[in-house]
Amino acid sequence: MGPIRYYSSVFIRRLPYFLIVATVVSAVSIIVAMTLPPTYVSQMRLIVEEPQIPTAMATSTVTTPAQEQLQIVEQRLLTRPVLLDISRKYEVMKDQAEASPDRIVEALRAQTWIRISGGRGQATLMTISFEAPTGASAGGVLNEYLTEIQKLDVSYRKERASGTLEFFEQEVERLSNELDQRSGGILEFKKKNAGALPESLQFRQAQQGALQTNLEQMDQQIFSLQSQREKLMAIYNSTGQVVGVAQQNQTPSQQQLDQLQRQLSNDRAVYSESNPRITLLRARIEQLQEVVAAEQVTSATGQTAAQTGNSSLNLQLAQIDSQIESLTDQKIVIAKRLAKLTATIEQTPANGIILAELQRDHDNIQMQYNAAVGRLAQASTGERIEESSQGQRISVIEYPTVPSAPAKPDRLMIAGGGALFGIALGAGLVLLMELLNKTARRPEDLIRKLEVWPIATIPYVQSRGEAMAKRAGWTTVVLIILIGIPVGVWAVHTFYQPLDLIAERVMDKLRIY
Repeated sequence: MGPIRYYSSVFIRRLPYFLIVATVVSAVSIIVAMTLPPTYVSQMRLIVEEPQIPTAMATSTVTTPAQEQLQIVEQRLLTRPVLLDISRKYEVMKDQAEASPDRIVEALRAQTWIRISGGRGQATLMTISFEAPTGASAGGVLNEYLTEIQKLDVSYRKERASGTLEFFEQEVERLSNELDQRSGGILEFKKKNAGALPESLQFRQAQQGALQTNLEQMDQQIFSLQSQREKLMAIYNSTGQVVGVAQQNQTPSQQQLDQLQRQLSNDRAVYSESNPRITLLRARIEQLQEVVAAEQVTSATGQTAAQTGNSSLNLQLAQIDSQIESLTDQKIVIAKRLAKLTATIEQTPANGIILAELQRDHDNIQMQYNAAVGRLAQASTGERIEESSQGQRISVIEYPTVPSAPAKPDRLMIAGGGALFGIALGAGLVLLMELLNKTARRPEDLIRKLEVWPIATIPYVQSRGEAMAKRAGWTTVVLIILIGIPVGVWAVHTFYQPLDLIAERVMDKLRIY
């Protein structure tokens, strides 16, 4: 017996097992293909458009990347309140009236398919598909999705733009108030320390030098007057008279006036007319000119009388003492002014440090305020751009439509694939049975295992009882296939769960369309 004939006879002997498996699997596949409910799929495509106004001219404050913007829209779209609101308008599942809200939300999310595509140098697209038992439901839900997406996109961008504008308005107001406080603090400090500020330090130092010079001059004048008084006393004590002494010598005021006039002439060659030193010298000269004029009037009046002896001496001594007292009083006043001026000069460095700190804080706040004002202008422009829908936005490329024919299931593919799978499974069972069967059934098997060469082979002849038992067994198997399987399928469909729901769940888990 040739190999082909042998294997053919083996397959014919195992044919009932092959038929059982192939028939059962094929029957189940056909039943599933016929009982699966139709599913309608509607689809739409969206794209993220660039801003209508060139960014070089005006920019929006909402700078969310396109892919991130679509992801935000996706997450907000699939929220529980949105999905439940849509489910009240359309029937998205057969037993929706009896289903819980959690099951409805889960079903809507499972029936929604969203894909975002894009890349560098490519437009960012979003494709949304929805499955429903009817075409009207599929198209209606997808239209609701589109309305919600457009509403979410507009509200999201307007809220972001308005929030940015409101933030910078508050920031500008806060910095303005803080800037006013800093300015008020600087002004109050300057008022409190008006005489010890760094900007007037040079002027006060010049005043200090002039006052110190005046003190030195007054000391010299007092010393000169004291010397003159001693000289008069010495002349009177030696001669007994003072006649002609006043005529030969100038009064101390005249001498001081001449000295100041010479000093003014010398200083004008060095300093300008507006210099504080020149101003002080002129004021002192005018004061001494009045004193000299008064002395000349007194001298002219006293010349009519005799000026000899003790009365003349007392008169001149009184004049000298009066001048010394006047100079001493002026010296005290100038010394007080000098002490006060010196105190302000010593206080100036510390005031300068404090003022510099206040000014630095003021300048920092001013810089922040200027920056905030500029950003406020940008935020205002960005809000106007979003209000007029001129910024980045989501547009529709393909609008959702109501499908006229179901998109799945592919009944022919399910039935044909199940039949082919049943045939392959039956053939595999036959092959497995032969591989597990180690019985010698051909002469070649006897020669290979026992090394015995048979003279002839006699086929096995079944008895009548064996043949009847074999026929009864096969009849039972056929009855099980023809009656038992349909009864079992009917029992599952009636008492457990409808077959279309079971098939639908299996298909959803396996993602078979």
